Amino acid sequence: MRNKWFDYSFLGVGLLIQIVTFVVANHLASDSPLPIISLICGLLGVCSVCLTAQGNILTYVFGFAQVITYTWLCISQRFYGEIAINAYYFITMIYGVFAWRKRLQPAGDQSAVITPRRLSYPVLALIVVLTLLGSWLAGWGLAVWTDDTQPYLDAFTTVPALVAQVLMILVYREHWFLWLAVDVFSVALWLRAGDYCMTAQYVFWCANCLYGLRRWHSLTP
Repeated sequence: MRNKWFDYSFLGVGLLIQIVTFVVANHLASDSPLPIISLICGLLGVCSVCLTAQGNILTYVFGFAQVITYTWLCISQRFYGEIAINAYYFITMIYGVFAWRKRLQPAGDQSAVITPRRLSYPVLALIVVLTLLGSWLAGWGLAVWTDDTQPYLDAFTTVPALVAQVLMILVYREHWFLWLAVDVFSVALWLRAGDYCMTAQYVFWCANCLYGLRRWHSLTP
C-alpha cells in the first residue's frame, strides 16, 4: 500500500510540473506561446514513464499516444534523429506489448506487473562502449549530411535510446542507466530549442529513471 501511495504521488507531481511549466512559460513568452500539443505530449509522457517504472504493462497505452505527439514536435524543430527514433519506438512497442505479457507475474496477481531480468557487468560495459561510439558517429553524420539544428545532442539522445528501448522490451532492468543518459541530453536539447514543457518533462524523466531503477531492482528475482 505504501508503494501505491508513492506511485500516485510521484505521478501527480509529474503531471503538476507539466501544467505549471506550460502556464508559466506561456505567461512569460506571450508573443510566442508553446503549442498545446507540448502540454499534451508532456502529460502523456509522464504517465507512460511512471507506469514503466512500476513495471506496469499499461505503459504502452500512453506510450503510443505520446510517440505520435512527440514526433509532431520533433518535425517542427527538424530533429531528424528524434523523428527516426520515434518511428522505431512505435514499431517496437507493438512487439513490446507481447514481450511484456510473457513476463507478467502469476495470473493470481491482478497488478499486471512484470518480472525483470538482469545483464552481467561485462555485457553492460560492452553495450555502453558501443553505444557511445555509435552516438558520436551518428552525430558526425547528422552534422555533415543534414541541416539538423543540434546534430550531436540529437545523436546522443537517439542512439542510446535505440539500445535502451530493446533492453526495456526484453525486460532487462539495466535499461534505466541508458534512459538516464538519454534524458540528461534531452534536457539540454529541448532547453536550447526553447520548449520548456519538453525540458520539464525530461527533468522529471531523469528522476523517474532513478525511481524506475529502484522499483525494477525490487521486482527482480
